[in-house]
Amino acid sequence: MDDFLLSEEEKNLKGEVRSFARDDIPSSLIRMMDGEQIRYPKKFLEKAASRRILGLRFDTQWGGRAAKWTAEVAALEEIGVLGSSLSCLYALVSIVGEAIHLFGRKEQKESYLKPTLEAKLCCAEALTEPRGGSDFFGATTTARRKGDFYILNGQKRFVVGAEGADYFLVYAKTAPEASPHQSISAFLVDRNSGVEVKHVYGLLGSRGGGTGRLYFNDVKVAAHHLVGPEHGGFLVFNAMMIPERLTTAAACLGMARCSLEVAARYANRRKAFGEPIRRYEGVNFKVADCVTRLDAARSLVFVAARRVDEGLDSRKMVSEAKKMSTEMLWSVVNDSMQIMGGIGYTNVYPVERFLRDARLQLIWTGTNEIMSLLIQHEFFKELLGKDKDCRDVEMDAMDEQGEEEKVYE
Repeated sequence: MDDFLLSEEEKNLKGEVRSFARDDIPSSLIRMMDGEQIRYPKKFLEKAASRRILGLRFDTQWGGRAAKWTAEVAALEEIGVLGSSLSCLYALVSIVGEAIHLFGRKEQKESYLKPTLEAKLCCAEALTEPRGGSDFFGATTTARRKGDFYILNGQKRFVVGAEGADYFLVYAKTAPEASPHQSISAFLVDRNSGVEVKHVYGLLGSRGGGTGRLYFNDVKVAAHHLVGPEHGGFLVFNAMMIPERLTTAAACLGMARCSLEVAARYANRRKAFGEPIRRYEGVNFKVADCVTRLDAARSLVFVAARRVDEGLDSRKMVSEAKKMSTEMLWSVVNDSMQIMGGIGYTNVYPVERFLRDARLQLIWTGTNEIMSLLIQHEFFKELLGKDKDCRDVEMDAMDEQGEEEKVYE
């Protein structure tokens, strides 16, 4: 991110995080995680906490810095250089912390948020189920009230931190017969309350985060572990979509930047037919395209962050940022590998790892198809001045206007 877009405080914070990523995190940790020799790098979070760079946006009384989203975006670009797994674990503090910070009671902030920012507790989010991912309201995990407890039953999968996290933010049906928006609640569930991990996945990339499946078999959760109002899980989920998608978008900037810099330096050294290959248009035009896509994505992410900071409706722009940044990353890493040729396909350089990491970014925190659904929905709402279901908006436009051309008048 160009420094002129940042305040002096944000520039200094960005420098702190860059120093942390460069000096405190050895490349051996990343290699061992990618080789699945390390399943959950708690020491990474402890080092970040020692520098007070976890949960930057949260109040200082809980260990944050009361920073803006623009600062967190700048920080996450620097963390993204370390790859998908570490940037995800870093971002989870912001994602799960958002639910506690916005909806949690003071006791929950003292018991969970503060120790999470100190890395005394590690968190994870349990959202996706075996029956589906994007269908949030189709959740089948249930939480039945019984006195001062809820009894949880069900499964969650693709949970980063399933192996390693101390507690989980879990969404479960508390009113199965109610309308979808009033049927789900959010809970803080301690691992030691009976949560079972029966499967840790082998992944193409984004390894070392302990991603697995959770089982809840009559798990007792104290009623005071409810986050937000009962049956108000949608409110929590809706608020958390901002940090989920904006942190993903920001981390992609760092991965793309690192991949491009590796390829560009290689192109400056590697010779063919007596010339550095960067002098050939087949190479340097690819570099130009990558630089342009990266700068465009960075600009959109930053503007989306500013919009959130201003308290404006950011649903569409955050979805745009997630979609554009993840697609940008996939294309930049592909071009970086093409520039490097065969050596880029080996593990001598980190580009092949970024390629494996990049593929997941198009899927998690809402697939890019879901991002497109949200973007067009919000666009048509603005264009037509209606607040209707996204499946009906386009057809209504045709019915009311009579012919396609009139939609654009």
